[in-house]
Amino acid sequence: MQENLVIVESPAKAKTIEKFLGKDFVVKSSFGHIRDLPKRDLSIDIEGGFIPTYEIPQEKGKLVAELTKAAAAAKTVWLASDEDREGEAIAWHLSKVLNLNLDNTKRIVFHEITKNAILKAIEEPRRVDMNLVNAQQARRVLDRLVGFELSPILWKKVRPALSAGRVQSVAVRLIVEREREIINFVVTSSYRVVAQFYSANDSNKTLFKAEFAERFATKEEAMAMLERCKGATFVVEKSEMKPTKRYPAPPFTTSTLQQEAGRKFAMSVSQTMSIAQKLYERGLITYMRTDSVNLSDLALNSCKKEICEMFGEKYSSRRNYTTHSKGAQEAHEAIRPTYINNHTIEGTAAEKRLYELIWKRTVASQMVAADINRTTITIAMSDEAQHFVATGEVVDFDGFLRLYSESHDEEPSEGNESAKLPAVSEGEVLVRQTITATERFSTPPMRFNEALLVKRLEELGIGRPSTYAPTISTIIARGYVEKSAKPAEKRNYTQLTLKGSNITEKVASENYGAEKNRLAPTDIGMVVNDYLEQNFPLVMDYNFTANVEKEFDRIAEGEQEWSKMIGDFYTPFHDLVDKAITTQAGKGSQVRVLGTDPATGHTVKARIGRFGPMVEIDGENGEKPRFASLKKGQLIEAITLEEALSLFALPRTVGKYGDEDIVVGIGKFGAYVRYGKAFASLAKSDDPYTITHERAVELIEAQKRATVSASTPLKTFAEDGELTIKNGRYGAYIAYKGKNYRIPKGKRAELLSYEECLKIVNSTKTK
Repeated sequence: MQENLVIVESPAKAKTIEKFLGKDFVVKSSFGHIRDLPKRDLSIDIEGGFIPTYEIPQEKGKLVAELTKAAAAAKTVWLASDEDREGEAIAWHLSKVLNLNLDNTKRIVFHEITKNAILKAIEEPRRVDMNLVNAQQARRVLDRLVGFELSPILWKKVRPALSAGRVQSVAVRLIVEREREIINFVVTSSYRVVAQFYSANDSNKTLFKAEFAERFATKEEAMAMLERCKGATFVVEKSEMKPTKRYPAPPFTTSTLQQEAGRKFAMSVSQTMSIAQKLYERGLITYMRTDSVNLSDLALNSCKKEICEMFGEKYSSRRNYTTHSKGAQEAHEAIRPTYINNHTIEGTAAEKRLYELIWKRTVASQMVAADINRTTITIAMSDEAQHFVATGEVVDFDGFLRLYSESHDEEPSEGNESAKLPAVSEGEVLVRQTITATERFSTPPMRFNEALLVKRLEELGIGRPSTYAPTISTIIARGYVEKSAKPAEKRNYTQLTLKGSNITEKVASENYGAEKNRLAPTDIGMVVNDYLEQNFPLVMDYNFTANVEKEFDRIAEGEQEWSKMIGDFYTPFHDLVDKAITTQAGKGSQVRVLGTDPATGHTVKARIGRFGPMVEIDGENGEKPRFASLKKGQLIEAITLEEALSLFALPRTVGKYGDEDIVVGIGKFGAYVRYGKAFASLAKSDDPYTITHERAVELIEAQKRATVSASTPLKTFAEDGELTIKNGRYGAYIAYKGKNYRIPKGKRAELLSYEECLKIVNSTKTK
């Protein structure tokens, strides 16, 4: 009989742990959850207290049999799944499925995979915590109820094959609201006035910049300001220097790691979590799902040792951070390296970068604050109420900045905050060099990227460390949100410059509006959001969703009975479902009238069609309506009449191929080029509205070559003219007497003999 069986979640984790335990321990993996709610059925007994019915997926049958056999053969079973609610639920499911005797079953947890942590966990086993299990079970049951009851409503009232989720729908709402702010934003311009001065007492004439406190709405007002500057005197009214300190950010939690990896490396939330999981399972970092910013005494002492060795003791400052998020679950430690003295690791480039980021953030959190000198010079202008203001910043002592500086989401400022300013005294006269009035444009709010969305969800108290990545992945997979990549546009701006007594004007151009990996709602995402907001305000309310999270926390702490919490939610929710079923959908609200087609006088509308967002020109007197699909990036809510009419330019003729017209259009399967009765598909990079004759011919000839290649046999046989090897869509195959036969993996088609082909034909059951 085997002495000990340890069951963990992943094979990588099992491999790492096995190195720390002796020959008396066998470590096996459950490969995540071993059972779950069935995919197709509700499987929740609503009348019987919301009791779920779980099933073992078919693909897990063999694994369950192996684990059952191993558990029966072991004297002691150790359940070592992750330390959060999800891990606790996995341990509970294992105990049920494997029929484990609780007397010889021990639950162990650890927040880092090191020898000391594993051995300590073995010394301090406990039972499965049913409060944590019930918190996870409550989340699973609640989300299943919402999904199963809302989705059919959406199929009937909006469009087939849609789905809804509790947290996901609220995340989509945030993105939709931000998009509407952008759509409704009106760009305005104003003139920013910046002067270059030097002190009349300064023989070196050291220049520094100062900005006028007021901006001017028009070019005429800016020009008048420069005219007033011609004969004005400029005097230092006040010069202040304020020493201040900049403190390091706390060590990483799940959400702050996701945000910083997104800002510094453009990693998606799911990428960050996948890489962090690998680092954790290799024993390189502590557990990567945590709300805590706390560090252990061992980590604090290790950080001090490294800082003193690298930079000297004056750079070290022991600092304990406190977790402020209410209901922070499983708050053991922040994400940190398991061994602080390991500055680098072996691994992929992404693993090395993320580890270095975690290492620097951890160590920097224990370094002294940076000493900053902020200088502000206020400059009075004769006969003017407003002032010019110069601001500057100098780092006197770098402190933690020597190792690490946190990134920020805000757009870079136009100011000169980091500039070093000369020493000037109150009453000192300044000489102007140039004064420039530059036209500047207001900017709409930024779309969320993944990191900003996580930050906003966290601020609202929606979701927990384990939910951010799957929430974002789900709303993108469902087609409610997409990642937008918007190229920069050009615009002109005016610049007026006063030098001496002359004012010159020039027009320059700038790029603006470029976006990469920003989250934008799709039309169907906006329609679904509006329907849910109108009919299910309870589910879509930010405060309600955050309060549900707090209820889960109370269940985890043993303060709330989970089925009662579900019942309190379900009754009002189900009433809304019943009401929505009997309410007319109001599909007219999904149609947007854009105006009138000048050519026909018929109404032009935008709406969701069977194959996605489209525009339509009504038909009259028996005429059929005309339809056109929206381009990628266009929204029903934002498209203009002019943009809609331009979509009807298809199909269009771009020239001839032989005697046939080349016609470009968009069909059921995408954009195409047609010549005669033959078709060729456009590449993703081709725009059907702008494709040239030359490019269309390229596509036609490439299609013809592919067709000839596909129809020409790879190999024929003199022994039997009916037996050939052909090239198909999915690779080479054998064709014989009107039937096709797959070539076994590993066989090279062109080397097959006649006898080998017959053997494949005779041994294959054809369909």
